[in-house]
Amino acid sequence: MTDKPRSDDGYPVDPTLEPPILRSLDLPGALPVHPRTYTDRLPVTGAWRHGDPVGGRRFTSVGGGRPLSLESGEALSDIEVAYETWGELSPTSDNAILICHALTADSHAHGASGGGHATEGWWNGVVGPGCGIDTDRYFVVCVNSLGGCQGSTGPATVDPSTGTPYGSTFPTVTTRDIVRCQAAVADDLGIDRWLAVVGGSMGGMQVLEWGVMYPDRVRALSPIATALAASAQQVAWSAVGRTALALDPRFRGGDYYDAEPGDGPFAGLAVARALAHITYRSKEVFDDRFARDLVNPRALFGRWDRFQVESYLDYQGEKLVRRFDANSYLVLNRVMDLHDLARDRGGMDRAVRRLAHLPALTLSISSDTLYPTGQQTAIRDAIR
Repeated sequence: MTDKPRSDDGYPVDPTLEPPILRSLDLPGALPVHPRTYTDRLPVTGAWRHGDPVGGRRFTSVGGGRPLSLESGEALSDIEVAYETWGELSPTSDNAILICHALTADSHAHGASGGGHATEGWWNGVVGPGCGIDTDRYFVVCVNSLGGCQGSTGPATVDPSTGTPYGSTFPTVTTRDIVRCQAAVADDLGIDRWLAVVGGSMGGMQVLEWGVMYPDRVRALSPIATALAASAQQVAWSAVGRTALALDPRFRGGDYYDAEPGDGPFAGLAVARALAHITYRSKEVFDDRFARDLVNPRALFGRWDRFQVESYLDYQGEKLVRRFDANSYLVLNRVMDLHDLARDRGGMDRAVRRLAHLPALTLSISSDTLYPTGQQTAIRDAIR
């Protein structure tokens, strides 16, 4: 039985430490929300910018000076992708593992916070010396996805043709575009073939695309909690989150980067994150951790009193707005919706045939509502 609330994700056990509320959309006719408001003067985006501390990031230019033709038919010039590495590449370059991150993660899979990294490594305990992905044995690489906001070209990046951030003009990108950028990093590092490509959720989509797009450059695959193609329900959840973000008046249609600190689209991004977090947990996990517990049990019928689960969702929203960019959330969320291994490949059977020869370890998370076990079973059945 799990204690509630649990402290391993940073959620404050003491209710008096709960963070401010971000859901103050101020929309005409909107229902009243909790009156506590943000007191910090946050920058309008949590994106990493040139001039910020670099931390462990390294950078690769993509396209060799030429615009990259995207799957959508659009082109993107002067692409730069950020990545981090751990361990030593063997003389024969045969010990390299690529880690592909999920929607709101970045290249900082392992390491401490600070020095340009807002949080500690998101896979500390899995990646590192003596860990499952042992950096004493393997050369480990993690690339910030194209369209992201922690060093790789994305909506917060300055468009060289205008001198201002791309914002609403940033093109649609797909999993395949992201994988092509990762391949450019492999080329830059002198890696002809990955020992393994590993990743979960959006990262798992990239793992599968690596097997289809570059089957001769991968020795093994490990997709975690992902899908062969996004389902209608997954698209529906994403669409509601994107709508919540876009309805924030401070979103300004995606062109908010010149707003004053404290005037960014924090509320909409926090609500989108809260909705997403509901899909990351099962009913049983929510019941076990929170039941019907109140933040203040003595104020059961107080207008602004809330359940612990509401406080938890607000907390998750606040954590994200401090380190992420609203436009990048929309771009990468759409990447996940557009994921379909079968697109323009003559059907799913023909697509997965390209990777069927590769050893694969497919992992499922039993408490994950967004990517249920059945989708992992479908991956296993398709590629074995």
